[in-house]
Amino acid sequence: MVTRIPHELQDEFPAEVPFIEQLAKSNYQFRRLTTRYNEVNRKIHLIESEEEPTTDEVLERLKKRRLKLKDDIAAMLTQLERRM
Repeated sequence: MVTRIPHELQDEFPAEVPFIEQLAKSNYQFRRLTTRYNEVNRKIHLIESEEEPTTDEVLERLKKRRLKLKDDIAAMLTQLERRM
């Protein structure tokens, strides 16, 4: 059974999914941000599902990193949408 990972980008930005897919293909910096977000998000999921134990401090640090990446992605989406 495949477990659904919460906080995927399509859940966080449902109205932006086509734009996110387009940017991930055409903008290197945006692709790096989304790749890093997905890595951190999956790591958090592994920890929260108790597949990968760690300390509360590490989990909190990862959650803060995910939030920062999400903010960076949102800012970049806004900036790039204005140009179109």
